[in-house]
Amino acid sequence: MNSIIENEHIVAVTLTGSAPAGQSVASIAGKNLKKTVLELGGSDAYIVLEDADLEKATELATYGRLQNNGQTCIAAKRFIVLEGIYDDFLKLFTEKMQAATMGAPTDENTYYGPLARLDLRDELHEQVEKTISQGGKLVIGGKIPNLKGAYYPATILADLKPGMEAFDEELFGPVASVIKAEDEAHAIELANNSKFGLGSGVITENKERGEKVALQLEAGSSYVNKLVGSDPRLPFGGIKTSGYGRELSSYGIREFTNTKTIWID
Repeated sequence: MNSIIENEHIVAVTLTGSAPAGQSVASIAGKNLKKTVLELGGSDAYIVLEDADLEKATELATYGRLQNNGQTCIAAKRFIVLEGIYDDFLKLFTEKMQAATMGAPTDENTYYGPLARLDLRDELHEQVEKTISQGGKLVIGGKIPNLKGAYYPATILADLKPGMEAFDEELFGPVASVIKAEDEAHAIELANNSKFGLGSGVITENKERGEKVALQLEAGSSYVNKLVGSDPRLPFGGIKTSGYGRELSSYGIREFTNTKTIWID
């Protein structure tokens, strides 16, 4: 990697990867005064307000947590739910996560399949067990199945607080973190209490309120009543340890062009 970045013909570097990988690339590029764009990990928080349609909210949450077996940087990972609907959300969310079929990717009835590697599955399980030891509540899942392959069941960890593994760190697999908030302001505070800042979301029946909350979330993008996505028409990237710079759209193109001033008098 060093020889590629240091090569005189390379003038800029972009990376999609983990925070440690981003730090390494940025360090080498910085020593050579070369620009970088880093798109790193995330622990996307979705605030579920008390006026949300719970059927839609839990459907979105289930798909958002299990798509690609939970292995995407912009997957929905933390669900911050106002206390007035917390129990109802958790009950319905649990039912839908339990109903999702785990199986072979080649089976059209499969909702989600195995993780990419066994070591990643084992690391995820260690994070789940650590969270439980810290006082997190295991609602469903959390057990390695007796199957060939890196399978891990749909898992829900609830009653989480800052300082717990599943609150603070990125869980790269089908494990959902459910967090109770006292009110809207507390929900925003909990969502922003993260070293990550890639994507975020708000689920509400009041779009104006959703936009107001989304504006206060510390992330590269915030979606209301929709899962965070990567769209070539829109700039994409994060803040904090989720990286810097933007990919896609006109903003992404400008990251790797020279804005040059020419003055003729």
